[in-house]
Amino acid sequence: MPYMYILECADGSYYTGSTWDLEKRLWEHRNGLGANHTKKRLPIKLVYCEQFERIDDAFHREKQVQGWSRRKKQALIEANFDELVKFSRNYAQFGKNMASTGSANEE
Repeated sequence: MPYMYILECADGSYYTGSTWDLEKRLWEHRNGLGANHTKKRLPIKLVYCEQFERIDDAFHREKQVQGWSRRKKQALIEANFDELVKFSRNYAQFGKNMASTGSANEE
């Protein structure tokens, strides 16, 4: 079954990915064979995952979550759905402070 997953790296950054085989992919990340982001920030730990029926659904979810701010990812990881909704508010409607900040390295 395909998965979307979030890893926390040694520097505290998040990496979001998708895979058919979660155990194999985690082994690759942990042994420096995964993405450049994780291989430079070992060790890593799995902090969140979702299972899907189809790989394209897992990939779509990966891309969705990659675009989220760090705070929104943390709310998802912690299953804090009130905060997840709060950090989902529209930037134009609620302003910069509510939209949060994030960078590509916080995937």
